[in-house]
Formats: sequence, structure tokens, C-alpha cells
Amino acid sequence: MRPPDPFVQFKAAQRESWSLFAPMETGTTAPAFDLVRFAAVAPGERVLDVACGTGVVAITAARLGAMAEGLDLTPALLERARQNAALAGLPVAFREGDAEALPYPDASFDVVLSQFGHMFAPRPEVTVSEMLRVLRPGGRLAFSTWPPDDYVGRIFTLAGRQLPPPPPGVPSAAPPSEWGDPEVVRQRLGDEVTDLSFARGEMVVPALSPEHVRRVMETTIGPLMRLMDGLRSAPEKLETLRSQVLAIGRDYWRENRMHQAYLMARAKKRA
Repeated sequence: MRPPDPFVQFKAAQRESWSLFAPMETGTTAPAFDLVRFAAVAPGERVLDVACGTGVVAITAARLGAMAEGLDLTPALLERARQNAALAGLPVAFREGDAEALPYPDASFDVVLSQFGHMFAPRPEVTVSEMLRVLRPGGRLAFSTWPPDDYVGRIFTLAGRQLPPPPPGVPSAAPPSEWGDPEVVRQRLGDEVTDLSFARGEMVVPALSPEHVRRVMETTIGPLMRLMDGLRSAPEKLETLRSQVLAIGRDYWRENRMHQAYLMARAKKRA
């Protein structure tokens, strides 16, 4: 019998780790509108939301008249996305799939979007190639990511330093927060695009205390959940990590709100 493919197992772990993310959708809904507006989505355009989660970007694009679709690795989030679209009365198609192997023909979409999603695929070069492959020449690619020097980016940097190395056969994943650095984005998109531009936004989430935010993050955010689950047998290390996460959060909590900056990038696929 052939042994299990470690990369397939890694993807399965990613799929499972994001299954509890749905409670965070409220915070990402307003930034979804900002991304759709930044991408200049127009009625009648074919739009793909990569790593769509609960569908907030695809549904926002559909409300503006676009023919929107969403793709995600995690079935539980896709079920929530379908419920959200049905409640809004919008015909958005959602499909299970991998950002590194998009199940669409070449040049299928006018606009490809991703909000805090594609950045978690482990191989940036593969993800970029796939997103540009399914985009028509002259089409627009736009995404939102977490800068490495702000709240969420700092959390992922902290977690990344403590995660165990990947098993043999699995490439070391690039830190997600690298996608929040404009210079890294320029390098990754390279000569395949033109008219690259950036804008900043801020996600503001109501929160009673930094402690409340820490609790929510460790029960909904995939990489942080995996790390903390792995430390259950080392309670002292677990409490140290929780204290570090809390200390970062206190820098961004004021007036019962968490303030989290994000970066939006937009470019055209070279014709």
C-alpha cells in the first residue's frame, strides 16, 4: 500500500483548521466592500473570489451586478457562504477547491479577488500563477492582506516562529504576512502585470477587551488554533504564547474596538 502523501495531509489539515472561522465574518464584511470598490468591479463582469471563506467578497460583488463565484478549501465555510448568498437573494456559485489548483479554464474571469485568503496557500509562486491563469488578459487582480508590522501580521509572525517545521515532502510555507509588504507583492507579481497600485484600509471590530479578542482568535484562526492545540501538553509554553498574543492585542484595542490595518493591492494582467 502506498504511504499517504504528506502534502495531501498538510492540505487536509489546513482545510480542517479553518472550519471554525465563520464568527469572524462580521468583521470582514466592511473591508469586503472596500476591496470590491478598489477593484472597480462592474455589473456583468465575471468575478472569482479565491479562498472566499464565508463568501463576503463574492456576495458583495454580486450585489453590484457582477457574475460572482467563490472557491474555498473548507466545506464548512462554503456551506455558510451558500447560506449567506441565499439569505441575500443573490445567485453566487460556491465551489470547493484549492487556490494552488484552481478548477477553471484559462482566462475565465474579468476580475480575480481574494480577501485575507490566498495568502495562506503555502506556495506563493503557484498561487500567483493560478490566479493569473484564470484571469483574462487585461483583467484585474486585487486582494487584501495583513501587513507584517500591524496587529494580525504580528500575530502570524509570532505564531510562525513557534510552529514546528513541516513534515518531509511538504515545502516550508511562506509567512502569510509577507503578502502585506508592497515590495514582496511587486516581486511576486513581477512582469505578468501592469498598473500595480496599493491602498490602505482599517478593519474596526467591536471587542469588550483584548482578552476577549485573544479568546476569539485562538478558537477561529487556523494557524493560531493549530499552534495552541499543539501546546496543550506544554501548559507553560501555552500560557506564554497566550500572554504574547494578548500583549500585541493591547496595542490595537481602544474604546471597545480592535483597530487592524490592512493592505489592498490591485493590478492588471498584461495583455
